[in-house]
Amino acid sequence: MDLLIIKIIILSIIQGISEWLPISSSGILIIFEDLLDLNDEIFNFNLNVIVHFGSLLAVITYFFNDLKNLFKNKKLLKNIIIATVPVIIVGGGLSISDFIFEFQNLKTVAFATVFFAIVMYFCDKVKIRKKFQLSIPFKDSFYIGLSQIFALIPGTSRSGITISCARLLGYSRVDATKFSFLISIPAILGANSISFTNTNFINLESEYFLLLLAFLVSYFVSLITIKSLLKFLQKYTLNIFVIFRIFLGFALVFFSI
Repeated sequence: MDLLIIKIIILSIIQGISEWLPISSSGILIIFEDLLDLNDEIFNFNLNVIVHFGSLLAVITYFFNDLKNLFKNKKLLKNIIIATVPVIIVGGGLSISDFIFEFQNLKTVAFATVFFAIVMYFCDKVKIRKKFQLSIPFKDSFYIGLSQIFALIPGTSRSGITISCARLLGYSRVDATKFSFLISIPAILGANSISFTNTNFINLESEYFLLLLAFLVSYFVSLITIKSLLKFLQKYTLNIFVIFRIFLGFALVFFSI
């Protein structure tokens, strides 16, 4: 049990970091679930749902004041809704659980990791020409929302693709990241609410402590990661994440052969 607790903590820390860094939480979790020899598919699925809810609560906590003022800033509220509609339409038209399990493999993760690293690199070269103050133009929020559809593919990174799209549109790294985090709330909530319907907690009574631990670790690590990333991007480019993804992707290609 002690070893299992250590494994759960490791996975929860990885989720809390990788959900917000543009490196793909779903892809990284697939890798570490395999490396840590967690082979219980039902428990892994429930664990994945729980740690994502931990990350969700963290971003709500961090942006609580922005969210509290949403009804005063109706244009930002519309931005978030517009950016969420595309992934709801596409995701709602798919059997999410079947779709996710179909693409939960190392080859898919490897390809998406490398391909979208290249996309991120070129998008990050675009000069800053727009500023996200209280809101952004509706067409920009729609384009960023469209990019979220690619995040249904494990290895893409929801934050990575939306930040890349916002950078391509001319927003600064910090502004792009802030808007990406704001629109993550309905995206994560929607995706995991669907997954939650397939979660069987009744048969996991003995695992409640582990799931609670995973939730708390994911929550606090996510808070630290969100704050740290926004601070980091005030001074640095996305290149470190591009390099990380390329090395990881090619390592996975080699590993999956």
